[in-house]
Amino acid sequence: FSIGAGLSLYEGVHQLLNPKPVSKPIVNYIVLGLAIVFEGYSWFVALREFRKGKGEVGYIKALQRDKNPSIFVVFFEDSAALLGLFVALGGIAASQLTGNVMYDGIAAIVIGCILGLTALWLAFETKSLLIGESAKSTTVQGIRALLKNHAAVNHVNEVLTLHMGPSYVLVNISVNFKESLQVGQIENEIVAIDQQIKSEYPLVKRVYIEAEAWKYKSS
Repeated sequence: FSIGAGLSLYEGVHQLLNPKPVSKPIVNYIVLGLAIVFEGYSWFVALREFRKGKGEVGYIKALQRDKNPSIFVVFFEDSAALLGLFVALGGIAASQLTGNVMYDGIAAIVIGCILGLTALWLAFETKSLLIGESAKSTTVQGIRALLKNHAAVNHVNEVLTLHMGPSYVLVNISVNFKESLQVGQIENEIVAIDQQIKSEYPLVKRVYIEAEAWKYKSS
């Protein structure tokens, strides 16, 4: 996408500085028309799969929430490609109808901007998956609330989460259990907490619980 953006911007600026009429526009219409049909079918398939997993949330939130790049990357790049194809079609049509070849160069620059923004967005979204990303804040808060309501827990020190994959979340918890509990009772409570977290949050596959004293910090 970055290379495509650079080439498109170069061609657009070159066309504005050295305008040349579009030769054989019918060939361009045929190529763009076929590209729209094929890309449109790919986009429709990606949209259908994306709708299955997004649930009731909006498209933007679903794109930010989804941790499976094989779905949101295809959907987003197909959307950007379709938008670019329609811009190219509009630029050629405008140049032919008005006789002003500048529209073709402007369209190329717009396409370059679309590709550049797509490259930035994809880099931002996939970077967090490559270097490690915590679970959603609602999941972290939910786990913390679950622990606070647990009868054996005296205080929740820390809840750390990490996405190990699109459908795999690792949770590391530090809690202070009530002092009246024996070692065997603490073991049973850890098992119960582990099962409850995995039951309420299916993405959580591994839970590590550390029994640590609550250290008061001076403000």
